[in-house]
Amino acid sequence: MKTYVAGHRGMVGGAILRKLEARGLETLTRTHAELDLTDQAAVRDFLQAEKPDQVILAAARVGGIMANNTYPADFIYDNLMIEANVIHQAFQAGVRKLLFLGSSCIYPRLAEQPMREDALLTGPLEPTNEPYAIAKIAGIKLCESYNRQHGTDYRSVMPTNLYGPGDNFHPETSHVLPALIRRFHEAARDGSEEVVVWGSGTPMREFLHVDDMAEASLFVMDLDRETYLRETEPMQSHINVGSGTDVTIRDLAETVARVTGFRGRIRFDTSKPDGTPRKLMDVSRLARLGWRARTGLEEGIRETYAWYLTQADRG
Repeated sequence: MKTYVAGHRGMVGGAILRKLEARGLETLTRTHAELDLTDQAAVRDFLQAEKPDQVILAAARVGGIMANNTYPADFIYDNLMIEANVIHQAFQAGVRKLLFLGSSCIYPRLAEQPMREDALLTGPLEPTNEPYAIAKIAGIKLCESYNRQHGTDYRSVMPTNLYGPGDNFHPETSHVLPALIRRFHEAARDGSEEVVVWGSGTPMREFLHVDDMAEASLFVMDLDRETYLRETEPMQSHINVGSGTDVTIRDLAETVARVTGFRGRIRFDTSKPDGTPRKLMDVSRLARLGWRARTGLEEGIRETYAWYLTQADRG
C-alpha cells in the first residue's frame, strides 16, 4: 500500500506522514521545488509514473486573517488549482481512495453553534477568508462529484483550528495561536510590559492538536466504505474533526502568557477585526464513528511552545 502525502512539509501533512511511517507503510512525497501542484501537466506526469494506491491531500496555501485579506486572489487560485489537479489526476491514474483536508471556515459566518456538517452552503461566509473557504468547499464537491460519477472513494475531513509542532510562526502569515506564542515569547524574553492582541478578545475558537488531527485523518481514511457511507451522504460527505470545546481569545491569550512566562499586561486592539464570532465544530458524526480528541489545550500549547523554542534556538 503506497500512500502519496501531498503537502508533507506542512504541519498537518508532516504529522500524517509521521503516523504513516510509524505504521511501517510505504509513503511517497515531493517538495514544492520537485513538484508544483498548481501545474496540471506536472501533477499528471507524477501520478501516472508513481501510481500510488491512495492519496492524502493536505497541501494548501494557508494563512491567518492578515494573509487572507492581503492575498485573496492567491488563496483562491492556488487552492483551486491544487485541488483540481490532484483530485482529477489521481482519478486519471486509477487512484480509488483519496482523503481531502479542508477547513472549518467552509461554514457560514453566523452558522448555528456548534457547526454541523449540514450547515454547509446555508449562508454567507466570513468575508476575511471567503476566497480560501470557497476553494475548500470546491474541494469537497470535487470529491463528491467524482464519487457520484465515477464510483471513487474520495473522502473529506474538515478540521477546526490546528496547532502543534511544525506550525507557522511568521508574524504576518501565521494563525492566531502560533502568532500569540511568538508574540508572548518575545515579550517575555525582552521584558516588555504589554502585549497587544488583535480584536476584542471575545470571539470563541476551538483548537485541535495536529497529532490528534493526523490520527483522525487516518481513522477516517481507514474506515470501511460501508461504515463511511452509513454516516455520510453523497452530497454531504465531509466529516468535522475537532476537540468539541472552545475558548475565548482572551482566555487563549492568558493561557499562552502563562505558558511562556509573560507577566505584563494584555491589551486588546478593538480597531482590528475579530473575524467570525464563534467557530465550534459539532463532532458528533466522528464520535459516532468511534474517534475523539485526546490532547488538552494547555498540554498541547506547552508541547508546541517547547517545539518552538527548539526552532528559535536554531535561528
